[in-house]
Amino acid sequence: MTDFAGQFEKILPEVEKPGRYSGGEWNVPDMTSPARGDMCFCFPDLYEIGMSNLGVQILYETINNAEGFRAERCFAPALDLAAKLREEHIPLLSIETKKPIAEFTVVGFSIGFELLYTNVLYMMDLAGIPFRSADRREQDPIVIAGGPCSVNPSPFAPFFDAVVCGEGEFVDLELLRRVTKAREEGKRRAEILKDIADIEGVYVPSIKDRKVTKAVVRDFENAPYISRPLVPNIESVHDRATLELYRGCASGCRFCQAGFWYRPIRERSADRCRDLALDMLKSTGFGELSLCSLSTSDYTGLEELEQKLRPYCRERGITMALPSLRISSFKPDMAKDSRKSSLTFAPEAGTQRLRNVINKNVSEEEIDKIAVAFEAGYDSIKLYFMMGLPTETDEDIAGIAEICKRLKKLYWEKRGRRGLNISVSCAVFIPKPCTPFQWEKQIDLDEMKRRQLYLRGLLKEIKGVSFSWHGAETSVLEAALARGDERLADVIEDAYRAGACFDGWSEHFKWDVWQAAFEGRGLTFEQFTRERGIDEDLPWDFIDMGVDKKYFLKERERAYEGVVTRSCREGCNGCGALKMGRCTIL
Repeated sequence: MTDFAGQFEKILPEVEKPGRYSGGEWNVPDMTSPARGDMCFCFPDLYEIGMSNLGVQILYETINNAEGFRAERCFAPALDLAAKLREEHIPLLSIETKKPIAEFTVVGFSIGFELLYTNVLYMMDLAGIPFRSADRREQDPIVIAGGPCSVNPSPFAPFFDAVVCGEGEFVDLELLRRVTKAREEGKRRAEILKDIADIEGVYVPSIKDRKVTKAVVRDFENAPYISRPLVPNIESVHDRATLELYRGCASGCRFCQAGFWYRPIRERSADRCRDLALDMLKSTGFGELSLCSLSTSDYTGLEELEQKLRPYCRERGITMALPSLRISSFKPDMAKDSRKSSLTFAPEAGTQRLRNVINKNVSEEEIDKIAVAFEAGYDSIKLYFMMGLPTETDEDIAGIAEICKRLKKLYWEKRGRRGLNISVSCAVFIPKPCTPFQWEKQIDLDEMKRRQLYLRGLLKEIKGVSFSWHGAETSVLEAALARGDERLADVIEDAYRAGACFDGWSEHFKWDVWQAAFEGRGLTFEQFTRERGIDEDLPWDFIDMGVDKKYFLKERERAYEGVVTRSCREGCNGCGALKMGRCTIL
């Protein structure tokens, strides 16, 4: 038997940031006891990105807390290590025990966004796992996918034996149990896939013409969570304890996939959140606690929770971070124990007209309320906008610059001096599945670049404003992959074989490779970024997402009428998600 672990240890000092791969982090559970079945969570990006992924940490601890089962991790190796692995003929190994990935019972990929698709193949390639489910041998692991991209698994479905559509807290463990039992009984691969196909939320691509119901954690209050988060060996993107307050969103922004995909809205009580927070802080020594959700300041128990945590955090110098704030619900008291570097708000659009179109329930008067952050001592704010939204005009883009000017003026009025720094970030609108805008056309590449240059010119004239934007080419690719069908599996594989990898990193993105991959299969980006007919079959229609398609169509009509829909917190709008479970804010 080849000593891959020993070989790996020898090459580790020769690569950049060996801490990415060395393992042994604080709070890693005991891996010495035998396990009936094991699962390797593969995150298709670098360690410092993946270690900040909340979903992977929750699932990792859940399985490791189950008697007889074990979970390990693997992240996409940087290119320098990949070259060494190939040179020394070492397969991709897990972090904890340095076990070859191809020897696990189940291998699970968490796919957070579309530009990670080639990295999945990159990791399979290094692991020696055949790309296509149809080509795998009996001894190969069952390879599954999950994460936000499961909302439309069609473009990557041929690469996986199964896809977990929805929330995996209970699904992944049940799936591992069934696969383990089936292997113990000597069942063949096809039989194993039949055994797991009836688990709620599990889509098995080889079993055709089957409706899949999204998996939902119904008792969110008592759902598994992290008590002993892993503390990274090197600084991660979010190097702190993260507490998920609630899941879903009441706002109903018409472009927001997560807000609809994670319905019904389920909150944890302030007492439960406090207990979870204290467990994490006591077991890690983190100096920062992030109160996390799609819109943190909308959490019903936020003030109560802060009061319960404040004494402990103040005594130990722990700051509370408040990301994802909604302008209308932000109060100065929320920032008392937060670090005073910057706050983030998302007006999304530059004019009231366009905010009504997208159902961003933020008025001009509420934008002026950002001034309360200046009273709380903040000298820096981040503003998120989108470009290319349905019905957008140059007047709407110019409105972004006007908002910045107005905030500069308000800062002067509140603080009696200049010095406000505004960071404007502008993403290109991508029509995503499971939204009222899933039928919309994406603006073309030339128009994206024109609008970006136009806004850059306007913001350049305002002192103290910095501007960052998403690449136009990557936005086109992301939109095509987001709404694609199984034809794109060939494109993804061709692109990877031609050198596409780490597509989410601008220094690695190869636009020419992707263009050639589409052309080589007789496809165009426009086939997938075009407007869709309302009677057209969509590649993700086989998934029951909870929210009814009729509701999405009604919301699309209201968008073009410029009519806003009230927040779920003001009353149920009848989206259909209640059939998936109780909404705890009603």
